[in-house]
Amino acid sequence: MNKVQGEPISILLVEDNVDHAHLIMRKLKSFQVANKIIHLEDGEAALQYLKTAFAEHNLPHIILLDLRLPKVDGLEVLRQIKTKPEYMEIPVVILTTSDTETDIAKAYHLHANSYLVKPVNFESFTELMEILGFYWICWNKDPFRS
Repeated sequence: MNKVQGEPISILLVEDNVDHAHLIMRKLKSFQVANKIIHLEDGEAALQYLKTAFAEHNLPHIILLDLRLPKVDGLEVLRQIKTKPEYMEIPVVILTTSDTETDIAKAYHLHANSYLVKPVNFESFTELMEILGFYWICWNKDPFRS
């Protein structure tokens, strides 16, 4: 997962709502940072992608993960990511419509790096994506990116 300077930031977006996914991808692409966004619509596909990416030494630098996913739900995807040594250091940001205390507590118990609730209002959702992008892509420092 080591990032080479100048290499695009690889973002795995696991989101089954196509409208949300398009908005997120459009906002993330608007930053002046080279990034590669991989969009998958279910948890099973995300886990399979990670297996392949690990084998190819091409893991994402960050994962944006919805909770309400088909096939394998987001909490199970998070559990598998954070319990496998090959994936556990990848930052995982939960990006979901659920603001229930139990979902938030479960996500943090499973070592989510952040938990964000998607606003219903379009303008607020766009603003959240801008803040998220600046924080995790531009400002946040991790040992795998320079």
